[in-house]
Amino acid sequence: MRPEVKGFHDARTGSIQYVVSCPKTGKCAIIDPVLDFDEKSGSTATTNADRLLDHVARHDLTLEWILDTHPHADHFSAASYLKARTGAPTAIGEHIVQVQRIWKQIYNWPDLACDGSQWDRLFSDGDTFKIGDLEARVMHSPGHTLASISYIVGDAAFIHDTLFMPDSGSARADFPGGSADSLWTSIERILRLPDQTRLFTGHDYMPGGREALWESSVAEQKRKNPHVAGRSRAEFIEIRETRDRTLPMPKLILHALQVNIRGGALPEPEADGRRYLKIPLDALPGSVWGR
Repeated sequence: MRPEVKGFHDARTGSIQYVVSCPKTGKCAIIDPVLDFDEKSGSTATTNADRLLDHVARHDLTLEWILDTHPHADHFSAASYLKARTGAPTAIGEHIVQVQRIWKQIYNWPDLACDGSQWDRLFSDGDTFKIGDLEARVMHSPGHTLASISYIVGDAAFIHDTLFMPDSGSARADFPGGSADSLWTSIERILRLPDQTRLFTGHDYMPGGREALWESSVAEQKRKNPHVAGRSRAEFIEIRETRDRTLPMPKLILHALQVNIRGGALPEPEADGRRYLKIPLDALPGSVWGR
């Protein structure tokens, strides 16, 4: 079956959030929801997540899953908020436990549970699950992070930070635990899907000022993406690592990871009723300074 897919672009972070639904049953899943955060004021909001819920309600859909493809470095996940609102189960890839261990050390966070218990289900490569009558399949696709997975639902693949739109190349692979070599392997697996497979990416930064786009196909990527079209593994790694050495870290990486490795749960309120983030200094040595 061909799922119905609605993408929601968050201009603030360049992130794409998805509602994917079964046209026969009206059951749906939300993928990579954003919890709004303004680093200058410390303010949080649920504008993006509420847009997703409004779409679900307006189209009389039933939410079955809240899915993240990986622990995001540039926005907070709204998975915890959406679960509290709807009761739908949350899920992510099983290798999140490795990412938790990395960031437990960076944050000096001895009490962090590094067992993935913050989610209702941890997916392994090849796992399947249902969205209504649609069968969804999980593909482990590391490189951007150790824990990254793609969701294959009918003729649609949600490929997060692997390939962007063909005019934008590929995702960076220089975060702790990232690997350009692993990313190439993941991209090869994605490009072995049928040529007509619809590919839905995790970000779009509107190069050249064009409108935001997020859907391509396997055939388009193989033909047009300059990071993969006609490239060897060695060429891709050289392109990716050369570019990554010029990129500053995402402005929210140290804010977001401490939330996202806990399934989108914000820190618990302290005695004064406020929640506080912990920002480790000099935790990512060698990073390019942002402007």
